[in-house]
Amino acid sequence: MTIDTISGEVQRIRRKYDEADPERLAEAMGILLLSEPMGDQANACKGFYLCQSRAQVITVNSSLPEELRRIILCHELGHAVLHRKAAGVRAFHDFSLFDETSVYEYEANIFAADFLMEDDRVLGLLNDDISFFGAAAALGVPPELLDFKFRVLKRKGYKVIDPPILSRGDFLKKIH
Repeated sequence: MTIDTISGEVQRIRRKYDEADPERLAEAMGILLLSEPMGDQANACKGFYLCQSRAQVITVNSSLPEELRRIILCHELGHAVLHRKAAGVRAFHDFSLFDETSVYEYEANIFAADFLMEDDRVLGLLNDDISFFGAAAALGVPPELLDFKFRVLKRKGYKVIDPPILSRGDFLKKIH
């Protein structure tokens, strides 16, 4: 799936549900949202999406900080929107959430980055001459997620600098 296709799905979902809050979006989409403690160790499950018999469930690790839970939820919403047919009775487990070795995980990261960060807000911060890392902090996201947003912006034709990092698949393993 291309970045253009994923970004188009983000826009379609926003128009259809007129909702920018991930929790309310999940509710509007008829997805059961659960929050369960799954540990705060670096290798703990961060969240997963399950679709079985047309019932959709997203479970997010309640042991994580609130900002991270929001990112995990958007990532799982990406699976719900982009990979529902592929999910079947399998769940997307995000033990290493931002792992680019998995196409599905990469696509869900693109979805989360595009959903959580409005183009104008990101570009405005960059035009204010704020650093890449300063922009990530102002947006309340890890720099690695902002790297995914930069990929979207570049694909849309915006002239943005190359980020000072290349997102690694294991960065969330170090986040508690």
